[in-house]
Amino acid sequence: MARIFGRRGSLVALGILGLIALAPLAAYSPILALVALALLACLATGLAHRRATALAARCDKLSGEIDVLSKRLLRVEGAAKAGALPAPGADAASLAAGVEEVTVEIGLLSGIVRDLAAVVATQDGELARLKALAEAPQAAQPVLMPAQPILAPVVPAAPPVAAPAPHPPTPRPMPPRRDPELFLGAVIEVAPPADQEQAREAALIAAFDAEGLEVHLQPIVTLPQRKVASYEALARLRVAGEVLAPEAFLPVLERHGRTTDLDRRMLQRVATIARHLAGRGSEAAVGYGLSPLSLYEPGFLRGLARLVAAEPGLAGRLVVALPQASWRNLDAEQTGALAAMRGKIGFILDRPTDLRFDALSLAERGVTQVKASADLLRQASARQNLSDIAIEDLVAALARAGIRLVATAVERETDVPDLIDLDVPFAQGGVFAAPRAVRADVLVPPAPAQAAPAAAPTAPEEPEPPPQRRPFRDFLRRAS
Repeated sequence: MARIFGRRGSLVALGILGLIALAPLAAYSPILALVALALLACLATGLAHRRATALAARCDKLSGEIDVLSKRLLRVEGAAKAGALPAPGADAASLAAGVEEVTVEIGLLSGIVRDLAAVVATQDGELARLKALAEAPQAAQPVLMPAQPILAPVVPAAPPVAAPAPHPPTPRPMPPRRDPELFLGAVIEVAPPADQEQAREAALIAAFDAEGLEVHLQPIVTLPQRKVASYEALARLRVAGEVLAPEAFLPVLERHGRTTDLDRRMLQRVATIARHLAGRGSEAAVGYGLSPLSLYEPGFLRGLARLVAAEPGLAGRLVVALPQASWRNLDAEQTGALAAMRGKIGFILDRPTDLRFDALSLAERGVTQVKASADLLRQASARQNLSDIAIEDLVAALARAGIRLVATAVERETDVPDLIDLDVPFAQGGVFAAPRAVRADVLVPPAPAQAAPAAAPTAPEEPEPPPQRRPFRDFLRRAS
């Protein structure tokens, strides 16, 4: 039966068997024979449609693979025609790769040594300052050592001589006494470095607790058309008229355990911006990068789930980003909480250290975008230790899984043609548009709708547990 019902002859064999079976039946009962013939025709039609659909899908897949192979072949042929110098051998290529890797490692080690030397110099300075402060009172009150007595030589006695008559003293006028001038200037007290750092951190915390937190939007554009596809919300802190980037205030918030408060406030404002864009008829989504520490805060993911459940209109418009290390180290509780929000909000993998992505696994978790810096993409295209496959193949594999690759930190115009050659579909950076502050009227949340007078009272929600302040050693262990 395997040869009869094969890939090409199954329909013909099925028709011949149907005619053989229906011929005797038509002699005895023509009506039943017609009904059976109609059912057989429907079955044959369904099988033919199914086979045609499968063949069409297979042809589309093969055409995509052939397209990728043709692009790579054309690129190789172009490089072979344009190259005037002979290509180096395998030994030279491996030697160059080894030298480059050793150079990078030496650079990293030199940076670590410089940081260690700076820390040691700072510690030595602190120790010298403390020693100087401890020895200052002793130096103020020196102890006089008794001097050895000096013996005068013995001189023989001279004969007595008559003393002359004393002269009366001549009076002389005394010079006028001058009083010291008074210093009327202000005394400037120089605070030690520790007090200055504490004052700076106190100013940052005060600005964060007040109205110093701002939201800036930076667009993500398509390549090569440069059309706006979505936005990323960036946190900024205004302190004494100066706008600080996250690199300046985020470490202070981490030391004080306030990163979760930052993420909660930013998510509320991002949701407000997404509603504003939806009201204007825009299809652009708004993304925000969460801190890895917020995942371990009790009740944070539950609060995020309540936010998206209360507003179904945010589905597909609110996107949250997590670092690559967080996606790789999710526990069972965090995985379940994120899986419950799949389809309601989008997820992004950003801040990667390498380009070894499992596209199918990321798609199963609901990841729709992967963000990587332009420098990392260029390094991966030149070095094979950052990615298992070529960047062009990586873009195609992510696209087949429904994931878009976004190149971030594009700050030079010369990087754009390189990204287009690598088939990167989206990009973000100062070349296209700088982050701009969101107006205050946009961030005003909408007024809550008045409830009906006869509405039944709802049960109070379970209060969230208070935030836990984790020790700094636990933070270092999770960061590593």
